[in-house]
Amino acid sequence: MPSISKTDKAGPFINLIGNMIYLLIDNSNTRTKFRLAQKDFLLDWQQWLPTCDVTAESVRALTQNVSFDAVLLCSVVPEKAAILREAFAPDLPFHQVSSESRMPLGIDYPLPQQIGADRLANAVGVVRQYPVPAIVIDFGTAVTFDVISAAPAYCGGVIAPGLGSMNEYLHRKTALLPLIELAEPAQAIGKSTHEAMLAGAVYGYRGLVKEILAQLTKEIGGDATIIATGGDAALIAKGVTEIHHVDPSITMEGLRFLAVENL
Repeated sequence: MPSISKTDKAGPFINLIGNMIYLLIDNSNTRTKFRLAQKDFLLDWQQWLPTCDVTAESVRALTQNVSFDAVLLCSVVPEKAAILREAFAPDLPFHQVSSESRMPLGIDYPLPQQIGADRLANAVGVVRQYPVPAIVIDFGTAVTFDVISAAPAYCGGVIAPGLGSMNEYLHRKTALLPLIELAEPAQAIGKSTHEAMLAGAVYGYRGLVKEILAQLTKEIGGDATIIATGGDAALIAKGVTEIHHVDPSITMEGLRFLAVENL
């Protein structure tokens, strides 16, 4: 995707409309994603780096041809959060998402500081775009299930190993099982090691998701809007009818709302 230079798309927005341009950063365990946004919508420019490659220099190089007025960081990797802060602060207004951030929902949780910033971003994205109560499932390195009450308030949730992490673990801990590329299985009865692993991964993971959703829905005491996001969301949601929406932008939309409220 082409960059947005200071004389291209981002510049006219600032000069003609006067809206701030935000750089949103989603610093997760595997990938660190960057996106530009304005108050009312996400912009087209987006990039990512492997989180292991995030340095002040690599981040500055990635963003050197784009123009923005403030930076919002959502991080679950503390050592990389410090590097990202170093790359932008104090030159620009900078806010790191936490339970202390201003947001359009309460927090019904004994130790709010323990809630992952990505989980708060997902909750904010849900509250601003979907009916509550709701459950948002984020399929990443770990899969998280987060519950938002009708209040609305963040209530807690579930953390389980991610599908990709389980696949990689099985490969590393066995002598003969390959690392497979995840896709829809042709059938449950595998006719090769690859097919058997694929069926176990996809059908087994859908079973995990369904059981967790059943327990969460029971505890909520009624129906909830269920939204899935993250890398494996579309694949798993194909066989989980309980999931109402697959929304790959929910985290970034939540970060956009948080940027407007906190910068």
